[in-house]
Amino acid sequence: MSNAPLTVPRAPLKLVPSPAAGPADLHTIKVACSSCNLRELCMPMGLSPDELARLDEVVATRRKVKRGGALFRHGEAFHSLFAIRTGFFKTCVTSEDGRDQVTGFQMAGEIIGLDGIVNDHHTCDAVALEDAEVCVMPFDRVGELSREIGALQHHVHRIMSREIVREHGVMLLLGGMRAEERVAAFLLNLVQRLHARGFSRSELVLRMTREEIGSYLGLKLETVSRTFSKLAEDGVIEVRSRHLRILDAQALHTLVTPPPCAQ
Repeated sequence: MSNAPLTVPRAPLKLVPSPAAGPADLHTIKVACSSCNLRELCMPMGLSPDELARLDEVVATRRKVKRGGALFRHGEAFHSLFAIRTGFFKTCVTSEDGRDQVTGFQMAGEIIGLDGIVNDHHTCDAVALEDAEVCVMPFDRVGELSREIGALQHHVHRIMSREIVREHGVMLLLGGMRAEERVAAFLLNLVQRLHARGFSRSELVLRMTREEIGSYLGLKLETVSRTFSKLAEDGVIEVRSRHLRILDAQALHTLVTPPPCAQ
């Protein structure tokens, strides 16, 4: 099973200084959406060459974030959305008792930073779970361009809608599922998203810890570990450290799919 991080091949790029770069930045890189292998995942389809060229002018830079570094923090002023090019992130908030509550995991091809739109400040932290690279999308310029390019405006609306649906899904997950069902739903969602990016349907490397999974699913660390062990004993999954293989996808689906009502 491959251990390779979420990366896509790319041509050599010119490095340019970034005087405004934050502490998480190694450098800022000139980038073109029109030549990006992840364009179909984070940008609308069917744009004309002229529209792509205008989009290239808006999404002008990339930012690198080292593992454990923050792309943005709660309370920071909101200026940009970020399209993840490589790597994994977690978003989290600090609860009243000082604990970090994980609110989501984001991967290549997904856009983060939408939380800042509401009041012009970020409401969570976005922390890299491995070395990562993001494309910086200044929100004011994206807004201007989306008013002129209908497909882009529709795409931005779809991204916002998807975030709302995701949050509703998490509420249902935490409200009405047992531990095994929560873990099964989490694994199925994760492998489905990875498969859309060209990875295996059945094998993955968990970039997050068991503790972070538990925080996201509303479970204790011990419960997550016990549930993984139970699924492994039942022959549903195989786990070696962070390497996980789904042996029986149907069994996972059965766990999260309610039985049909009796006639």
